[in-house]
Amino acid sequence: MKSVLRSLPSFYTVIDAGVLAKRGIALSDFARSLRDAGVGLVQYRDKESAPQTILRNAETLREIFAGTECLLVLNDRADLAVIAGWDGVHVGQEDLTPEDARRVVGLECWVGVSTHAEEQVRVADLSCADYVAVGPVFATGTKLDAEPVIGLEGVRLARTLTKKPIVAIGGVTRANARSVIEAGADSVAVISGLVVEGEPVEKLARDFLNGLR
Repeated sequence: MKSVLRSLPSFYTVIDAGVLAKRGIALSDFARSLRDAGVGLVQYRDKESAPQTILRNAETLREIFAGTECLLVLNDRADLAVIAGWDGVHVGQEDLTPEDARRVVGLECWVGVSTHAEEQVRVADLSCADYVAVGPVFATGTKLDAEPVIGLEGVRLARTLTKKPIVAIGGVTRANARSVIEAGADSVAVISGLVVEGEPVEKLARDFLNGLR
């Protein structure tokens, strides 16, 4: 199966259920703030909950973003993405291959794949994935088992290895987001950068959007 090259929003927001739970932030409040800021893509990542809970939360998010043009991408679970009626799925190196994910979600849905090394990017380039995520670009505390940091040089290298859209993830902040785009990424994925003590989520999201324009 061939991928269809598509353009990604430059700001790729990730709603991580674990991060929100740790901070005591309600999923619906967080999502409404992103919606009101005008984000164009949201990935929902939930590594701990049962499928039924993930589907309930997916339905809540779909209702919140109804009527907008925001793309909804579910992490890991291609089957749940189909049941939830979402726009795509994002898989990691230990999940379904992009080809297997594509068989589940169909040709019209997005399929993204995470990579952490040069050979993984090369393999992803030959796959049916619509976009390739690379990282972690900078040190991140979001994942306890994070791969080694690739830095901006890793982003530059990835850019030479694929013409697919590149999403850079890991430690991206308002201060360094522009440098990541300048290194060759099409989009920056942000998780904890959207949870800053004393700053509203909507303001943070708007800051990213304005800084990437």
